[in-house]
This record gives sequence, structure tokens and C-alpha cells, in this order.
Amino acid sequence: MKLSQFDFELPEESYAVYPAEHRDESRLMVLNRKDQTIEHKMFKDIIDYFEEGDVMMLNNTKVFPARMFGNKEKTGARIEVFLLRELNAENRLWDVLVDPARKIRIGNKLFFGDDESLVAEVIDNTTSRGRTLRFLYDGSYEAFREKLLELGQTPLPKSINREVEAIDDERYQTIYAKHEGAVAAPTAGLHFSKHLLKRLEIKGIDFAEMTLHVGLGTFSAVEVEDLSKHKVDSEQIVIPAAAVAKINQAKIDKRRICAVGTTVMRTVESSVSSKQELNAFEGWTNKFVFPPHDFSIANSMITNFHPPKSTLMMMAAAFAGYDFLMDAYKVAIKEGYKFSTYGDAMLII
Repeated sequence: MKLSQFDFELPEESYAVYPAEHRDESRLMVLNRKDQTIEHKMFKDIIDYFEEGDVMMLNNTKVFPARMFGNKEKTGARIEVFLLRELNAENRLWDVLVDPARKIRIGNKLFFGDDESLVAEVIDNTTSRGRTLRFLYDGSYEAFREKLLELGQTPLPKSINREVEAIDDERYQTIYAKHEGAVAAPTAGLHFSKHLLKRLEIKGIDFAEMTLHVGLGTFSAVEVEDLSKHKVDSEQIVIPAAAVAKINQAKIDKRRICAVGTTVMRTVESSVSSKQELNAFEGWTNKFVFPPHDFSIANSMITNFHPPKSTLMMMAAAFAGYDFLMDAYKVAIKEGYKFSTYGDAMLII
């Protein structure tokens, strides 16, 4: 398929700036692929579409406050530093993005905090905006990590066109987040409240947890018309044996297996055996899913409404069917559904 097939007019007011007041009270559009029908519900109604023995696959990654602001030595220029990944704990080396990048060269030093207790030196250029930083901090590694948490901000995506607020510390994180390492939240999971999870558990729905540490590559623009030529950044994944056992048994029992989000779908599609079973795995994936694609594990999916030409939208189209998804998006815009990170949800069955 071509990139231009995923372009559409999305009004500015369709982007969600804030989350719904209550997590499980965002709107839910239900797409039934077999009947080609669309229903309009609340997210908490999702319980009506699952039965005892069904499995929901969750991404338990935890977002860390990856956005920091420092001042360049001598000039004092304010520089945004976005922490991508730790390269070497002992030497405190980090892969980062800087903005504005034109001002930051190898050898420059950046000072963080009012007391400038944290300093970073630029030791390499990796991409046009990418740099490798060596952090200099007078303290233990644990104290250094605490300092990063103290100085960092919740890394809201640029599509949420406002400053970070106190609400974001809690709401830009799933309630089942456990393993720190993501620079963006797995947004489909943001709709689950503790109360809704408990109701699902009481009904007998099983949960299989896995981890994909979401990187910024998820939001990288696709710049090639031929989608088969697009390459995505690798992201770290862990699929535990316990999750695999639940999922494969549910497959044998012909239960509903739901991928909560595109990150979960990408994770499981990265580790499928020749017998179309899920394998335990720990490593990296650069799986890019776009139409047409035969899905091996999940037979239902929860996802948000995604911006035009995004890889997230392409995966949803691969699962729902391209024409069906495009029709659903037209309905969503007309009916005032909210798009992107803090937006409304879609259940595809």
C-alpha cells in the first residue's frame, strides 16, 4: 500500500488536549469485522464483549520522565534534552535528542537544575538531532537516577499542544505500568481504571502481561510512498513464558484474545512460531505492520484513533480492513470522537 492512502483531513479540534475525566469513560467505537457494523459505547462497556476464559494482552511498560531542560555553558541557551535510552550505566552514557540541535556540538556542556548539580557533556553526534551524552554527577548511580527523575518531565507528545501539568504524571501512565523504560505511553491501556480491571477479573477474563518499551520511533513520520520501504526503530520487548502459556491455551480453546494496543500487537507478531503459536522472547523488534497482513495471535484489538499517515493507523487498518477503518474514521470525525494520545478508543472484533 501507499502512504498517500492513509492521508485524510483531521480538524485541529479532533485532537484530544486532555484525557476524559475518568479513565474508563472515554468514548468507545466498536467495529465488528464480520458484520461490518459500527456501535457507539463508553469504554467501560468493553466488558460486554468478553467472556470467561478470554485473554487481554497488556503492555506493562512504564514511562519515565524523559524530557529535561538544561542550559548551555557560556551562552546559557535553554536546550531541551529528550532521554531515549541508557547506553552504559557505569559511564552514565545516554542516547538523547536535543532541540535546538544546531547549537549543540561535541564537547559542549549542559547544566541542569537551579543548583547545576547535574552536568552533561556531548561526546558524539548520532543523527541530525541525536547526541550521546555523558552525565557528570557527584553521587551514586541510584542518586543519579533519582536526580534524573527529579529533573525530568512527563514526555507528552507534541500533538498535545500545551505545557505538562500535574494531572499528566498520573494519567500519562497505565495503572498496570511496572517496568520503566518507555518514552511514550501505550495509549490504548490508558482507558483502563482499577475498577474496570477488577470487574473484568471477576467476570473471568484473564490478563497476559508483556513489555514493549515504546521509543520515539513509534511517532517517526513515514517519508516513503512505498510502505514496504519504511524502516522503524528497534524497541526492546519481553514476552514471559507465563503469558505465552495463557495465550496459546486460549488459542487452542478458541477464546477471544485481545491485543490492548498497537505495541502489544507488534510484540506478539514479532515472536510467532511456524505453527502459529506465540513463543517466549526477550530482545528487540523492528516489526512494522501495514495492510495486507495475516495476524497470528490476536483476534480482537483495542486501539485509539490515530493521526493521518501514522504507522499506528496503518496497523489498525491492517487489522480492521483498510476500507472499514477509513469509513470508521469518517464517522469518528463527524461524531466528534477525539484522536491521538488522550483521545477515545476503538475495539475491533
